[in-house]
Amino acid sequence: MGKVEADKTEVAPAHAAAPGELAVLPGEDPWTDEEVAEARAELLSEVERLEAEITSSEAAVAGLMRDSADGAGDEADTGTKNITREYELALAANTRDTLTQAQHALQRLDQGTYGLCEVCGKPIGKARMQAFPRATLCLDDKQKQERR
Repeated sequence: MGKVEADKTEVAPAHAAAPGELAVLPGEDPWTDEEVAEARAELLSEVERLEAEITSSEAAVAGLMRDSADGAGDEADTGTKNITREYELALAANTRDTLTQAQHALQRLDQGTYGLCEVCGKPIGKARMQAFPRATLCLDDKQKQERR
């Protein structure tokens, strides 16, 4: 398994939307330069942390694969190693999904679609985006998704 690469551009591209152009709910203040910079920094930090977690998880799985290949140990040891390996693989898959979401949020920030629901196109809400920067759905569509 190779290292996951991510776009680590820390400067907003020339085509990025101005902070005041990002979606907000009626009654919310527009995004400020500082708030956008904070959201970007948080997402970039999350990308770096997740990449490190994936690298660590891949190393753990490689070690478990090596250990299980040596054939040493009894059946209980082998079973424990298999369970641990499956856990590490599931953890790595979940971390990769979260990494993809963080990278997608950065792209949406650059494209000016950050804060717009990907289902209905309505604003998600600035407060929600600040609390959960990877959000892609408004509360109504998120609730509909969870009911399925």
